Amino acid sequence: MDPNALPFDAEAILAGLRNWVEVESPTFDAAAVNRMMDAASRDLALLGARIERVPGRMGFGDCVRARFPQPALGGGVDGPGILLMSHLDTVHPVGTGGASGPLAFRREGDKAWGPGICDMKGGAYIAMDAVRAILEAGACTKLPVTILLTSDEEVGSPSTRDLIEAEAKRHKVVLIPEPARANGGVVSGRYAIARFALESRGRPSHAGARLSEGRSAIREMAKQILAIEAMTTEDATCSVGVIHAGQWVNCVPMLCQAESLSMAKRQQDLDALVERMLALKPTDPDVGFTVRRTYTRPVWEADGKVLALHALAERIATGVGIPALPHESSGGGSDGNFTGALGIPTLDGLGVQGAGPHTLDEHILVSSLVPRAKLLAGLLMQIDG
Repeated sequence: MDPNALPFDAEAILAGLRNWVEVESPTFDAAAVNRMMDAASRDLALLGARIERVPGRMGFGDCVRARFPQPALGGGVDGPGILLMSHLDTVHPVGTGGASGPLAFRREGDKAWGPGICDMKGGAYIAMDAVRAILEAGACTKLPVTILLTSDEEVGSPSTRDLIEAEAKRHKVVLIPEPARANGGVVSGRYAIARFALESRGRPSHAGARLSEGRSAIREMAKQILAIEAMTTEDATCSVGVIHAGQWVNCVPMLCQAESLSMAKRQQDLDALVERMLALKPTDPDVGFTVRRTYTRPVWEADGKVLALHALAERIATGVGIPALPHESSGGGSDGNFTGALGIPTLDGLGVQGAGPHTLDEHILVSSLVPRAKLLAGLLMQIDG
């Protein structure tokens, strides 16, 4: 069936998406994430999906796997199919989107704002709506469809990587509705990523009466941060985004902890950067400094199967009013790093258009909702493995 013949309505999509956005779900608040999973589970159950709740671990929220019974989708075909994969955790603390919050849901013309509306509740919602439209039209897909919703992508997917990889291996194709690129394009590869835990240890003293007797852990961390960020080149980047230290201003701090992120276009560049990070030493013999590698995302590079999947998406895009659908390898990792690195054909960046993810200006373009939903529906109906 032509995706243009499917029953899509931008206002109805936005109303449903608003419900999701207003269930705030920051990664580190497992109870909040689980409330979001409850809301999504109900919407998927209304479509006839068989819902499986996968308990969270490591302090993170649950995941949801939704399967659609045959022959509703897949034309009665059994076996490996299409995995639609999204995360429903966000970076915005609870209250950011409250009635008086700085990112409360609002719409002005073609823009709509809200926490996680672009990254990536908008994409997750239109993926579900694409399934709804196919079912309501009595159309079918050539392969079975599974939706996997995860809870910790924004912090590197430490508790869900095994689930993501295991589920992906049971499918032929993975589609990920992360936000579209600024030019409306999609993602056919992702840079390699490594995260690090940094810790400096000093010597406490009274900052007023005996300052010279102390050795500041903050001072040591400050020196190390400058050295780390100076490692950034065109091939690989380093940044420090989290710092915790100190409790009383009149005490020389003995402990400072931080987190660093490194990203590279090629795996070998990241590997070289990791070696440099792990080789960092204290700048003062009276203080300690350690670096521990935590979570990683492998590089994902496009192959012939990914390019063929993109070519299909490009043809569908032309038919649903999307003027161009370029593809690119992108920084800012996603769970596509895992599935793509496994060699499973993966297409990412299929979600809504917008801007300002992870900021108080996070918004979507309402006009992109229906065309991007049609693109996803077209892929679901035409992919045959």
